[in-house]
Amino acid sequence: MSKKETTGQALTRSLVAHGVDTVFGIPGAHMYDFNDALYGARDKVRFIHTRHEQGAGYMAYGYAKSTGLIGAYTVVPGPGVLNSGAALCTAYGANAPVLCITGNIMSHLIGQGRGQLHELPDQLATMRGITKTAERINHPSEAGPVMAEVVGKMLSGRQGPGAVEAPWDVFGQSGPEVDLPLGTRAPHPAVNADQITAAAALISGAENPMIMVGGGAVDAGADIATLAKLLQSPVTSHRSGKGIVPDDHPNYLNFVAAYEYWKKTDVLIGIGSRLELQFMRWKWLPKDLKIIRIDIDPTEMVRLKPGVGIVADAKAGTQALIDALAGFRREDRTGEFADLNKDARSRFSEVQPQLAYLDAIRQALPRDGFLVEEVSQMGFTARFAFPVYGARQYVTCGYQDNLGFGFNTALGAKVANPDKAVVSISGDGGFMFGVQELATAVQHKINVVAIVFNNSAYGNVLRDQKQAYQGRYLGSDLTNPDFVALAKSFGIRAFKVASPGELKDTIEKALSLEEPVLIEVPVEKGSETSPWPFIHPAPHAE
Repeated sequence: MSKKETTGQALTRSLVAHGVDTVFGIPGAHMYDFNDALYGARDKVRFIHTRHEQGAGYMAYGYAKSTGLIGAYTVVPGPGVLNSGAALCTAYGANAPVLCITGNIMSHLIGQGRGQLHELPDQLATMRGITKTAERINHPSEAGPVMAEVVGKMLSGRQGPGAVEAPWDVFGQSGPEVDLPLGTRAPHPAVNADQITAAAALISGAENPMIMVGGGAVDAGADIATLAKLLQSPVTSHRSGKGIVPDDHPNYLNFVAAYEYWKKTDVLIGIGSRLELQFMRWKWLPKDLKIIRIDIDPTEMVRLKPGVGIVADAKAGTQALIDALAGFRREDRTGEFADLNKDARSRFSEVQPQLAYLDAIRQALPRDGFLVEEVSQMGFTARFAFPVYGARQYVTCGYQDNLGFGFNTALGAKVANPDKAVVSISGDGGFMFGVQELATAVQHKINVVAIVFNNSAYGNVLRDQKQAYQGRYLGSDLTNPDFVALAKSFGIRAFKVASPGELKDTIEKALSLEEPVLIEVPVEKGSETSPWPFIHPAPHAE
């Protein structure tokens, strides 16, 4: 007689087979049979329970974004899915393989509108709107195939989040234990030799090419550095591309410096990038600019049509371009790039106190440590003023720019990288979105160093209301707890510092403690210099 297992057990076995070793989440009635299956596999899968569903989603995001592996979480249907929806939006925008596992109401009641516990009018449609793929398991026999399908789609091409749901009654149904299929990545698109030839011709005729890298190039850093050295072109990045080519590489240009070079750029080579920096933030194009794009997503070539579009994996496409340019020679221009970086640093050194504090963090954080940004005055400034030396080491929320992602995401990054330093930077406003996860950090011994810059405001809103709305302040002023006392009430070691030097010393001490730590940095309300003139510079006058 064949061995039997429940849908929940088959789903758990499939997670293990796909390399998932951690699931974040909160148990609930619809999920009990799946939760029990996770208990049965606790020697293979760590379960980290959180204090809010959004926290579970963001921890899975931090796990995925810092490793490139699947970050999995489980929540109840309806409000649980919706509470974690911001994390799925972030994962979609930042191309992270986050897997949501949830339930649904009893199978025979789906779509009936009877008002069942946690019922949504069409949960599957809701999840499909904020993921790359979402499917339902209707019967134990579908558990393996559905999981394989969803995982395969998540990991293929342009990666993204996925979701799997099963009705309440299906999770506990039994069926024969069978071999489970594995989801596999679809083959990368073949590099089109004609497009490579066309790109090489454009580059050969260029005097001032520029390479722009995004998150899609995360595994191609060494190849991109080789291309840049071959062309003697600069490489720049915005958020998700930070660290792919290290900031201290001779060909890397900080994007404030890159804006000056942009004024004479004649060929822009985008690799794994939406080119948001150039087209949405710099907002003007040099005369007669030619654009080459290497991207695994063919729809990118429609969204922003280049002169030459190479649909390929970033690594394969870049290597093909290097091969086509064999024998190309150009005199060394790295001295010019160094001068541009030095000049940019001199100009943005006025962005205080942010720059001094970010310098202190960089000095204290090991070279291979992770910084998780947050939507805040420090976070915005970090995008151009915080050097990063390795891919995935700067964890960003991408274009969603949503408050509250930072600390929760940092917890997931630390779970995935227990032997690396992980520091999160948050404003007081964003930190309060996920403050309850201090309890998760203590209970599960997740040793993140959380730095809270407390200016008693939603700082960007405050500045905009002051400058553009003549001081008609609405909802930008914040009354906060004593963050140090609050952290201590959770059992968290906490410190308050008043200077960059004190922050550096305190981070070094915090990292040596190997326990969760909170550091509060008071900042005078409205005192920060705006970083935005360096992110959205004034248009260049010809």
